[in-house]
Amino acid sequence: MNLKTNDFDYHLPPELIAQTPVEPRDASRLLVVNRADGEIVHRKFTDILDYLQFGDVMVFNDSRVLPARLAGVKPCSGGKVEILLLKRLEEGTWEALVKPAKRLKRGAIIAVGESKIPAEIIAEGEAGIRTIRFQNEKLLAQNGALALPPYIHAPLVNTERYQTVYAHQTGSVAAPTAGLHFTPALLAQIQEKGVKCVFVTLHVGLDTFRPVQEDEPEHHIIHKEYGYIGPEAAAALTCAKAEKKRIIGVGTTSVRMLEFAAGINDLPEVKPFSGWVDLFILPGYRFKLVDAMITNFHLPKSTLLMLVSAFAGKELIDKVYATATKERYRFYSFGDATLIL
Repeated sequence: MNLKTNDFDYHLPPELIAQTPVEPRDASRLLVVNRADGEIVHRKFTDILDYLQFGDVMVFNDSRVLPARLAGVKPCSGGKVEILLLKRLEEGTWEALVKPAKRLKRGAIIAVGESKIPAEIIAEGEAGIRTIRFQNEKLLAQNGALALPPYIHAPLVNTERYQTVYAHQTGSVAAPTAGLHFTPALLAQIQEKGVKCVFVTLHVGLDTFRPVQEDEPEHHIIHKEYGYIGPEAAAALTCAKAEKKRIIGVGTTSVRMLEFAAGINDLPEVKPFSGWVDLFILPGYRFKLVDAMITNFHLPKSTLLMLVSAFAGKELIDKVYATATKERYRFYSFGDATLIL
């Protein structure tokens, strides 16, 4: 399928961009899409129980958002520096996006946060990316702030609202937002219905913030993200695949983690995994593990919109987004959800 990046563009009225989270968590709207016949149904999020079956396996990304936005100064000049942590390479060493980057060359020293943590630029990348070694990594959390998406202008009264209720493994720059709709009570109801809840980890990185710039999406190089599938999750996925039970990915990050695992395993066996994930899913991709998915509405020209277009079909997703706009659904991180069956 010869699609251009502009084919994934669309116009959205600004008032539909969700600036604040809906309360309670599970009060969002749910647009249900049937891939088999193209039917679109409007429900509320708690109605998701009506679409789940005994034996289904729901896969959640338990990554927790780290306080990735840091403020620093250059000790010699006093010039201000903005740092956005992207991924941890090893203890004390991070890949980060820095501004202004032009004069921050290898060997430059930055004093970070109120604690003035010494940090050194040890490598230079493209487009403002630098590798930074911090003298005391343990102080980063108390000196940083959550890096909310640039389209959210309203400050969060409760920063935990940008975390899923099951967030456990710290390492994401942005929240795996499909999970923001779930409450402990709803998760309990899902399990009572005989659905197995499985947790994997994929730390959300830079591509959540950046649209694809290349004219042809296949030329885009997706940033690697750290992923983990533990023994318990691997066993549950193997069993589900062998018994032909549905595997439902909660969010595009869970879907990417699952499909990456499918590509490195001899299905139905899924083995435990930890390492870097760089799978870029475009229309034409053949899904191997995921049978259904829950996701929010994504930014134009984003890798996430391309993934859901691959899963449901470009024409159907175009119809879904046009319908959601007409029906005044809330878009993006704090927006409403879709269930694609």
